[in-house]
Amino acid sequence: MSRLDRQSFLGPQSDAILEASTIGIVGLGGGGSHVGQQAAHMGIGGFVIADPDLIEDTNTNRLIGGTLADVATDVPKVAIAERLIRGLQPAARIVSVQADWRAAVDDLKLCDVIVGAVDSFKEREQLERFARRHLIPYIDIGMDVHELGGKGFLVSGQVILSMPGAPCMRCCGFITDERLAQEAKLYGAAGSRPQVVWSNGVLASTAVGLLTQLLTAWYPNPPSFVFLDYDGNRGTINRNQRMDHLKNHVCSHHPPDETGDPMFDIRTQALRPRPKPAPTSAAPPVSWWRRMWNRLRRRAG
Repeated sequence: MSRLDRQSFLGPQSDAILEASTIGIVGLGGGGSHVGQQAAHMGIGGFVIADPDLIEDTNTNRLIGGTLADVATDVPKVAIAERLIRGLQPAARIVSVQADWRAAVDDLKLCDVIVGAVDSFKEREQLERFARRHLIPYIDIGMDVHELGGKGFLVSGQVILSMPGAPCMRCCGFITDERLAQEAKLYGAAGSRPQVVWSNGVLASTAVGLLTQLLTAWYPNPPSFVFLDYDGNRGTINRNQRMDHLKNHVCSHHPPDETGDPMFDIRTQALRPRPKPAPTSAAPPVSWWRRMWNRLRRRAG
């Protein structure tokens, strides 16, 4: 019996597809550490992880896998994530970059899906633009805690799936020039942002569900654009109404001359640490998203 037998509903080739897949995780704090752990549980075989930071005492209320001993020895967050992943996937293909994600672009553009768990709108927009250029689905997660005028606090967040050709984070109004300008004005003065482990876990679990659907497609006709709102006070995740308003929307923020790299073909690439496979007559399993994209390219070509 395989340890993955209970997720056989994902499809007869799901174990092989997940093992052959590579995901990128940018930001290994409260959200990203959950994503890494859950992806390893699912059987994902390849990871590109990027975060410049070391664990601190204030991270231990939410950073999955982090310990007080790690704080005492200044362990990088990427090292904690790699340790966590290898505890479940000893042979995982991991590119670990203790730096800004831009230092990992050569490996990130080989990923099947990229998950962003970053704090700023500027970083989100740049990650999405990078993913669009290289025809990679991007999943964004984030949360915040807002004071309710002396009447308590609201824990809220979002999960957004941004696919090439589908509405982007500007289309749905999540990223705006006003938000970017306000963020730039407050840069360095915002202080530490409130975070808790359970809300990060809810958002990360939802993101892992979306990326698993992209790779295995266990149900037909999934949406190409997802915008979900999390209300931690009510314990709910709901579809943002913009999902319906943008159902047939064509994104104008990422035109064809900006979106896509015509010289890039995932089938000819190999993650740098991955040994070259021995010659075989059988092609490796390909994710549902990659099969759909290759089909569209053939129709257009």
